[in-house]
Order: sequence, then structure tokens, then C-alpha cells
Amino acid sequence: MKSENPTPAGKPATEPYDFSLVLGGPLYQLFRRAHLSGDALELLQRRILVIALFAWLPLLVLSIVEGHAWGSGVTMPFLKDVDAHVRFLIALPLLVLAEIVIHQRMRPVIRQFVERGLIADAARAKFDAALAAALRLRNSVAAEVGMIAFVYGVGVMIIWRTQFAVDVSSWLGVPVDGKTRPSLAGWWFGCVSLPLFQFILLRWYFRLFIWARFLWQVSRIGLKLVPTHPDRCGGLVFLEGVCTAFAPLLLAQGALLAGTLANQIFFAGAKLPQFKVEIIAMVAVALFAVVGPLLVFIPVLAHAKRVGLREYGALAQRYVRGFDEKWLRGGAPAEEAFVGSGDIQSLADLGNSFELVRGMRSLPITKEALLQLVALTLLPLLPLLLTMLSLEELLGRLLKVVF
Repeated sequence: MKSENPTPAGKPATEPYDFSLVLGGPLYQLFRRAHLSGDALELLQRRILVIALFAWLPLLVLSIVEGHAWGSGVTMPFLKDVDAHVRFLIALPLLVLAEIVIHQRMRPVIRQFVERGLIADAARAKFDAALAAALRLRNSVAAEVGMIAFVYGVGVMIIWRTQFAVDVSSWLGVPVDGKTRPSLAGWWFGCVSLPLFQFILLRWYFRLFIWARFLWQVSRIGLKLVPTHPDRCGGLVFLEGVCTAFAPLLLAQGALLAGTLANQIFFAGAKLPQFKVEIIAMVAVALFAVVGPLLVFIPVLAHAKRVGLREYGALAQRYVRGFDEKWLRGGAPAEEAFVGSGDIQSLADLGNSFELVRGMRSLPITKEALLQLVALTLLPLLPLLLTMLSLEELLGRLLKVVF
């Protein structure tokens, strides 16, 4: 069946089920018209440079003009604001980088459902409908307009001002009568830089929602899983590659939290152990956003395992009964030699198949991959350990753990 999914240029896709989670939407089209992206997300370096500098450079210039870039005029000058630099020079480029990584890793995934024979012919129409629905959401203008409204109405006015802003005089503004009077740089930050960052981050979580919704619909159309598949996931372990491809997104989340905590530690006198709950919650939310879509396959895999155990158990029962009657109860012909018979090897092969079914996992991702994702999320927080220990003490403890 030929795909009806058009490419961004409006031409038919060259391959069936050539699906990308990121090649669509008004912002993508804007980047193409501004020559910041090609049809397949080329011009990555140009896109990262322009977006990052558009968010960060005006803040530096305006802070210099107002005398808040360095010195003692305010408690937190711009050049000492770790959160701003990490947010716009590390986390934001990582969010842009994640697009091309996900695009390249996800494109062959949709075809795997068909090429591996996981979709029955009778269910192909439902699979195509789920894919078409995902494309409509990906390209939705209303969705991105709604995200912009949410960013300005909630992200900037409520969440940032009440939860993450440091209550000291800074390049953003000076507190007057309990309220912050924004500087020029503060106005640019609140009206342009922060909404841009929050929109790109929120857009990623919307894409994860699209991915989760698509997988949920696919899980309900009756997949033809093979319980004896050596991947111990009925043939679905290829989905693990999509989860690991979200590594730049997880690194960006970790960097964002690290920058926020750094400001609290350096300018508000907080200590890193005070943020255990925030760190655990961030890791849990980020990991759930990436791995959570695979949870929809738990009932499917559990059902395939139960059916496989029942069917292969019945097959094994018939075989071992025949083996017992033939070789232990005198049922073998006198001229047939036991040595060299293929019955023993067949019995072993059947046992291996049954063990594969018994070892089926409930989630198409390995523990090693999960631990890697957790480690990537926490990696940006490691430098904050130096606020508690000296570099020599930290290295000494690491060497003790390793050796």
C-alpha cells in the first residue's frame, strides 16, 4: 500500500509509511521559509546558532547597556546567572538537536510494524488511520497556537514568576514593595526568550503525546506477536531505539533543572540536598514521558505470553509424552538406534522455545537502557556536587567506588 503522507514540499512520500514525528507544524514551516531548515532538517548548526543567539544575545546587550551584566550593582548580574546561560546556550540547543536525532531514528520504526508482519492484513486500515491521525496532530496549527497561549498565560505569568525566579535584585529587575520592577533585559526575557524556550520544550511534550497516542491505538488493533522471538518482547524491542533517541531531550531537562538549582544555591543560600524531591520528581517525569508510551504494550505482551505458555505447554506435553512412550516404554522400532536420533535435539529445541516464552518481558525496553536514560538525565546535575564537596574529595569517592 502506498503512503498518502505528503512530504513537507507537498510531494508524495517515496517510501510507504515514511513517518517523522518532527517534520511538520507551523514552526517547522517557518524555519523552512526562513532558510533555517531543509526538508529533512538540514542546516542544524545554523538553526541552533540563530535560535540560541536570538534568545540569549539581546539579554547580554541590554544588561550591558543597563549596567547589570557584571559588577555589584545587583545581587545577580547577568554573567553570573547560571540558569540563563544553561537554559539558552545548553538546554535550548539540545532541544533543537533532538529533532534531527528523533527524525533519523524514528523514520524506519513505523515501517517495522509492517515489514515484521506485526500488523495483520485485516488490521491494516486501522493502522493507517492511526498514522493519519498522528500526522494531523503533528501538523496542527491550532495545537501550536494553543501552546503559545499556554506559555504566555501560564508558563511565564504563573509558573516562572512564582516557582523559579530568585527573590533577589538581578539583571531581570529590582524588587520594589514586594514586586519585581523589570529591566529592559527582563522585559525581553519575559516576552521573548523565556516563551520561546518554553514553547519549544512544550512542543516536545506534545510530540511525545502524539507518539503515545499512536502507540496506544496500534496496541489495540491486534498485533501478531511471536512469543518465541529471541528479543523476548514478541518482536517489539525495536521500539527501544526510539526511547534512547530521546537522550538530548533528557539531557536538556537535566540541564534546565541544574541551572535553576544553581541559582538557588549561589544566590539564595540553598543546599543541594534540599532539592531531593525536585530531582527525583524531574527524573520520574522525564523518564515517564519518554518510556511511558511503551507501557501500552504491557497488556499485549502479557496476553501473548499467556497464550504462548498455554500453546507451547500443550505442544511440549504432546512431544514429551510421545518421547517417553517411544524411548522409555519400548515404543521405538528395534532397528532405530537411540544414538544419532534427532529426538533429543528436538526435545532440547522445544525446551529452549518454552524458556523464551517464559522469559518474555512486559516492556519492550531493557533495564540497561532504562539505567542509561536515568544517568543521562542526572548527568547535568553532577557539577552541583562540587557545591557540597571539593573536587579532590569527589574524585576520591568516585575512585573508591570504581576500584
